[in-house]
Amino acid sequence: MEKKQADKIITEYFQKIYGFAVRKCYSYQEAEELCAEIVQKAYLSLLRAEEVYNVEGYIWRISEHTYARYVSVRKRQEGISIDGMEIPFYDEYALGEAEEEINRLRREIAFLTEKRRRIVCSFYYRDRSVSEIARGMGLPEGTVKWHLNKARNELKEGFTMERKIGRLGLAPVEALGFSHDGNPGTKGGPEFYLGDKMNLNIVYSVYHKPRTKEEIAEEMGMTLVYLEDRIDFLEGNGFLTRTKGNRYTTFVNFSPEKYSFELLEKKIKDQLQIAGILAREYAPLVMAAVRDRKDISIPGGNRQLVEAAAVFYGVSHKCSLWGSRDIAKYFIETTDGGSYIASVDLAAARSDPDYVPAIEIPDYSACGDMNRMSDKYPSVYGWSVDTRYSSREGTWANNLTSDYEALYEFICGTIHDDVASGDKMRRLKERKFLTEENRVNIMVAKGAGEDFFKGIPDLDSGLRDKFADLALEYAANAAREYPPQMQDLVIHQSMGAFIGNTVALMVMDILYQDGTFRQLTENERVTSNLIMFCDRLPGEG
Repeated sequence: MEKKQADKIITEYFQKIYGFAVRKCYSYQEAEELCAEIVQKAYLSLLRAEEVYNVEGYIWRISEHTYARYVSVRKRQEGISIDGMEIPFYDEYALGEAEEEINRLRREIAFLTEKRRRIVCSFYYRDRSVSEIARGMGLPEGTVKWHLNKARNELKEGFTMERKIGRLGLAPVEALGFSHDGNPGTKGGPEFYLGDKMNLNIVYSVYHKPRTKEEIAEEMGMTLVYLEDRIDFLEGNGFLTRTKGNRYTTFVNFSPEKYSFELLEKKIKDQLQIAGILAREYAPLVMAAVRDRKDISIPGGNRQLVEAAAVFYGVSHKCSLWGSRDIAKYFIETTDGGSYIASVDLAAARSDPDYVPAIEIPDYSACGDMNRMSDKYPSVYGWSVDTRYSSREGTWANNLTSDYEALYEFICGTIHDDVASGDKMRRLKERKFLTEENRVNIMVAKGAGEDFFKGIPDLDSGLRDKFADLALEYAANAAREYPPQMQDLVIHQSMGAFIGNTVALMVMDILYQDGTFRQLTENERVTSNLIMFCDRLPGEG
């Protein structure tokens, strides 16, 4: 959006934003601070946006999101909570027990938009005049008459046509899993919003083709009366985006319902080739860079744990091939303070069932990077990635900032194995951050994590350029399976993930199998690829 247009919008909405801030805060000073944050975020978002079709909704959503983040960061100690919007779930709907034609008419009324439903019901069922309806709804009488006329035409058309149930009405999609890249809100990640099957299918209904509210209802084989509040709720939380003609699209990343095993196998083969080169030429440089560090406490004293973590981080970060595409529009900002790229994993069938694979593909899944920073103790920072080389359970949802804060308090001697600290100590032992004998059981490094990771060398530019051709070829092929609005994200992520956690796991396989690293004990798997950074080590007091 051009700067001049963004300036105009901010000027127009400034007083409304300030009024919003005053209602939310306890003092004018605090309101001014919140207002400034909202204006700054709204202005930057407008400059990045190509076009905004629902300006008021756009500004409202940014205001709610900024306030939620403000409460989370600034008011945590004051115990303020944010109440989210609760949308009821309807398993089914009834059309009544009247005669068939009356039932059909009621059904068609339910397919009208919310405004037209209110006008039709008021005029025909409650005998209110046009002027009464206009006053009650705050509309000009001419507008009410226009809606009545449009509603009559829509009802006639719907009454005489045979409504066809769309694909999602007959075979709704189901999510196999949800993931996010960014910061979840106070209610969690996308699963809070899309775990409801109806919400999930509303969003998926506009994934491949933008649709109006009425078209969403037809695709799902349901009346709009049961969907409209949900559509507004999903739009208000960023899962639906309004576009031209009051149609909706989405930037949620759904996995394709078909995949090519031949393409997947080629990708794995290319990645294995790259992993072999990195294990020979790059991993020794990383291991040498961290070998002499003395400010790390390692359970059992196996320094290979530090080297392995550094190699994993180096391969997944210092060798990555992220594209240059702008992906800001893919971040979903929810009213509970979330800001993340949302992904949904759907069941997929092979598009090439007759293709016979030449290799068996092991589990290369990884949950991470999981970065945990403490507002309470600024020096405390946790980095971890959960893979088959670790024994940790619960992935990101079980990896709490409070775990690292409690361990820091134990290291500092401010909590002990007593009744007062019972809950914290039980939690640390449950996660095996502490042994039953109260010994620290994960790697703890003194200093800032940023400094540690900066010391890991970058990949040679010659190798990076060589790998980039393979990554771009795969990304271009993968993007063809996605709708147009998602292709920039798919190319960006496919390039970035081509050498990422998957290749890092492949390098780990090579280094553990060829004897460079000795096999992990069960206890070492607790801290494999997990390091806590802070300003003191266990035993320093």
